[in-house]
Amino acid sequence: MLASKLPTIMLPLLYGIVAASPFSHSHSVDLHPRAACAGNTPTTRNEWCDFSIDTDYANVVPDTGVTREYWIELTDVMVAPDGVSRPALAINGSIPGPTLIADWGDTVVVHVTNSFTTSTNGSSIHWHGIRQNYTNEHDGVVSITQCPTIPGETLTYTWRATQYGTTWYHSHFALQAWEGVAGAFIINGPATANYDEDLGTIFLSDWGHSTVDELWTAAQTTGPPVLENGLINGTNVYNDTGSRFTTTFNAGTSYRIRLINGAIDTHFKFTIDNHTMLVIAADLVPVQPFSTNVLNIGIGQRYDVVVVADQASVADNFWMRAIPQAACADNESADNIRGIVTYTGTASEPNTTGYDYTDACADETGNLVPWVSKTVGTSDITTSEEAGIAILNGLFRWTLNSTSMLVDWQNPTLLQVVEEVSEFESDDSVLELPNANEWFYLAIQTDLAVPHPIHLHGHDFFVLSQGTGEFTSNTTLNLDNPPRRDVALLPPSGHLVIAFETDNPGVWLMHCHIGWHTSQGFALQFVERYDEIAGITNVANLTDTCSAWSAFQASEGIGQEDSGI
Repeated sequence: MLASKLPTIMLPLLYGIVAASPFSHSHSVDLHPRAACAGNTPTTRNEWCDFSIDTDYANVVPDTGVTREYWIELTDVMVAPDGVSRPALAINGSIPGPTLIADWGDTVVVHVTNSFTTSTNGSSIHWHGIRQNYTNEHDGVVSITQCPTIPGETLTYTWRATQYGTTWYHSHFALQAWEGVAGAFIINGPATANYDEDLGTIFLSDWGHSTVDELWTAAQTTGPPVLENGLINGTNVYNDTGSRFTTTFNAGTSYRIRLINGAIDTHFKFTIDNHTMLVIAADLVPVQPFSTNVLNIGIGQRYDVVVVADQASVADNFWMRAIPQAACADNESADNIRGIVTYTGTASEPNTTGYDYTDACADETGNLVPWVSKTVGTSDITTSEEAGIAILNGLFRWTLNSTSMLVDWQNPTLLQVVEEVSEFESDDSVLELPNANEWFYLAIQTDLAVPHPIHLHGHDFFVLSQGTGEFTSNTTLNLDNPPRRDVALLPPSGHLVIAFETDNPGVWLMHCHIGWHTSQGFALQFVERYDEIAGITNVANLTDTCSAWSAFQASEGIGQEDSGI
């Protein structure tokens, strides 16, 4: 069953609240008991109980004493989100999966049951953009922080919501996220602008009538496949079938809308005809508000926007548009990935006209000014990575400095660290950062006219430079409150320079978030503060999962055909 609009109140079987948290302390943030309160009101969105939008959440986190506990099940399903039936993989029977909700400072516990008994898939769940501060083993990346969970087994992930805003969760096993194993996650907290109502998430995705697994061979041999359609919150039309996503505006009301790009290979521009968006957050970082009519949203990125319902005198119904950018990738339904905003509660096909735009793979970097200002420290540690492409055994593979990542489902890097392995295979693509609280700069560049949305686990990074052309020692770096986020675009034939501080021990993946490219090896990993990692890892859980997977993979004769992540 597909969910075109997900409720903000979760079913009791999905979600529970427990008063006591399993975390009694944190290694790197100050915890402060939170007074019982409602959070904020439409006229006080900058507040959050005893805290505010000015609180530096990197160092201060409310101690709510609350655990948000969820149970999700991964299953094989048949779906027809646009009226065309095909097999898929779902979370609790829906695509996208249920929206999970917590408050800033809560402890989140999610029990994930793998019920892929038909496809016999292993799995994992990654909590995209969540820092996992001192909880690296719960990052949910196969071959990096865990082995895949086998069918019939349940794995529990536990972490603190030290950030707030909009994010998503998805499988990090092969191409499974784009078979349907993905959903939204909302962490309530303060905001940089007032609004009346939280409309919830708008989950954007591209969609094919063949499964991505069926398309994998073509992706490796002839290039990225062109998908037939796209979905808004799991629904759309195709020819004369399917149905559009619809939502109702009440005239005069201001709405917070949480946008998520969960596509495999589509960079969207998002618009609502005749309406202006006030952008208040990028990924999980509150920003100084700015207005736009057309918003660029790269793969893996999120934006929180406020829209005022002030167009009732113009029309009853308006198009909501998610427009694939042909400069990044093609889609057969490029002009028809649309939803409807209705002011009457009864949707009919709008007659409104969209905004003008220039087709481009563009980021919003120039508009992003983080609300909590930070200055980047100087660094003696700068690494440069050149993105390229290679043909290995007749198949396309992406490389960084001529190495295509190839890691092993059965032997994740975290397991190697706790077993005191000190030298890693070259195609593990490991960069070691041994020292605490040092600044690290990374320059990624490419001569190829292909953009790449770069995602880093375990950190928000600072965008020091982003543009066309080569990165050199003369490239100007912005160190004064530069944009920070967890996904930024490496421009075609260009460079991206990021920075982060080594304040979070663990094994952290960095990769292109185009699904094909991830599976084709466009990735590297940081082993950050090696000497501290084993001491914060539940070794028994790690080894039990790996033992079960090794036995299952051998008994089922399952071969690894991609990068392992």
